[in-house]
Amino acid sequence: MTDPGSNDQARRLRESIRTLVRRFSLAERADINCCGMTVAQAATLEALADCDLRLGDLGKRLGITASTLTRNLGRLEERGLVERVADPVDGRAQRAALTAAGRDAAAQVLRSEEAFTRSILERLPPGSAEQSLEVFDQLLAAVRSATESCCPGAYDHLMRYQKPESRIDQDEAGKEN
Repeated sequence: MTDPGSNDQARRLRESIRTLVRRFSLAERADINCCGMTVAQAATLEALADCDLRLGDLGKRLGITASTLTRNLGRLEERGLVERVADPVDGRAQRAALTAAGRDAAAQVLRSEEAFTRSILERLPPGSAEQSLEVFDQLLAAVRSATESCCPGAYDHLMRYQKPESRIDQDEAGKEN
C-alpha cells in the first residue's frame, strides 16, 4: 500500500480533481453546447438564477474576462434571456438580470445538471453514494485546511464569488456566525 501523500497518490488526486473540474466547470469552454446554448452561456444563466449581479461581480463569479462576459451577455440578450439594467445604487454601473424566459432557461439548465449528477450517483456501487459524498466532504475540508496553511485567507477569497453549495462551506460559514 502506498503512503498517503506519496508522489503517485498526489499525482492521481491532482489528475482526478482536474478531470472533475473540467467536467463540472460550466464556464470553462464557450464552444461546447449544453441545453441548447454554449456552456459559458449556461453558466451565466446559472449565476444569475438567484439574483441580478453587477457586471464586474458576474465576471468574477464566472471567472471570465470582461470581453468574454460582454460577448456572452450579448448573445443571451439576443435570445431574450438576459437584460442589462442600471444599478440602482450607482447609475454608472450596469447589472445583468434574467428575463422570464431566462429564468425558465436557467431552471432547465439546473434540471439537466441535476439529472446528470444523479446519473453519476446511480453508477456508483449500490449503497456507496452517501459514503462517497462523505469522503468528498472530507476531501474538501482537507483542501480548505491545506489552502489556509499555505495561503491564509486565499480559500475564502477564491470562494467569495461562488455559491456555497458544499456542506464544508456551509459548516464553515456557520462557525463564523
